[in-house]
Amino acid sequence: MPDKPLDRLPPLQLLAAFEAAARHLSFTQAAAERFVTQSAMSRQMRALEEELGVTLFERRHRALALTEDGQRLHAACAAALNSLRVAVRTVREPHQRQLLALTTTPGFASLWLIPRLTAFTRAHPGIDVRLDAGLGNRNLASEGFDLAIRYSPVGGAQGRQLFAESMLPVCSPRLVDELGLPLREPPDLARHTLLHLAMDGDSAGMPAEWEPWLGAWGLSDLRPAARLSFSSYAEAIAAAVAGQGVALGRRPLVDALLASGQLVTPFDTGIASARAYRLIVDPAARSRPAVKAFEQWLLAQCAMPAG
Repeated sequence: MPDKPLDRLPPLQLLAAFEAAARHLSFTQAAAERFVTQSAMSRQMRALEEELGVTLFERRHRALALTEDGQRLHAACAAALNSLRVAVRTVREPHQRQLLALTTTPGFASLWLIPRLTAFTRAHPGIDVRLDAGLGNRNLASEGFDLAIRYSPVGGAQGRQLFAESMLPVCSPRLVDELGLPLREPPDLARHTLLHLAMDGDSAGMPAEWEPWLGAWGLSDLRPAARLSFSSYAEAIAAAVAGQGVALGRRPLVDALLASGQLVTPFDTGIASARAYRLIVDPAARSRPAVKAFEQWLLAQCAMPAG
């Protein structure tokens, strides 16, 4: 029987499944993405290895790693699939509505972006927006996203900074009236409930999220009357609006709530954050009209005061 031609392609379905497994380094996660079972994904990878006559994965205890051949094939598959996505999108766009895929953090999405998105969709009725809100950094090219707005250290080299962040305590204007407890200067926080995002490093006393602000005002030893922690920043701010305690407001995320009077600053003692919001655009998507329109709109929104 003649040998197989060296450049004969394996079934494209196997190559697409391999790209997902290599990207996640997990047959379970790749299987969920491809809507198959974990055992089916494992069989597909065995079939691809048999087809190629090489080992693509090192199967370690509870972990996968790519072999040198696997790394080489993954780089080629990722590039080829991305080129196909760009080509398919280019073919579809003149005939269908444009889809804009954006990923960002849950707090930025719920507190800043979503309240403004209606203005964008009204101004661009032919563009549909797919918004992904999560804490992980998505791979734009391989996961099909056009843009990302990321929360990263000030001075980061990637992308364009939209705005820096400052932090200061915020609460409902009803809080002091309902509790009858003073909140006129920073030490008064010891009499109140502090609301915060649950973070690694939280101890029984001061929430880690509050450490930079309290430390800046010489209150590193402050112990609040109570603490309420939340899995997302938007939940902590919602609790502040409801009068359940004092949250650490991150501007500009809370600017609209301050402008509307739903939140107030009991004392004007803001400090600069070490983080900022940056816009990342996938180079392959930058020339798309929908991406250009959103980037221009976003930059204009960042320059506008809250109101």
